[in-house]
Amino acid sequence: MKGMMGGMAGLMKQANQMQMKMKKLQEELATRECSGTSGGGAVKATVNGDNKIVNITIDPEVMKAGDAEMLQDLVKSAVNDALKTAKETSNQEMSKITGGLSLPGF
Repeated sequence: MKGMMGGMAGLMKQANQMQMKMKKLQEELATRECSGTSGGGAVKATVNGDNKIVNITIDPEVMKAGDAEMLQDLVKSAVNDALKTAKETSNQEMSKITGGLSLPGF
């Protein structure tokens, strides 16, 4: 019984260390920026790790076309591309800590 308690304490210590590493990584990821583009680079969107839009750049030539619907689609596509990149980056970094184990809420 004593060996089992020691093993449980070790497991709890490892779990706490993993949780601390994950929290630190989440804080670091929140400061990272990821970009996405659409229209061959005509629209560029940048988001941070908190999935907030940091910047959107639109090539003036695209606006000259006067096609608002096309521009809306390009912006939406660029933002989605940036969010996808941010999510993939987060998942890759988290899997380094968790060993590929998917943990709900992280």
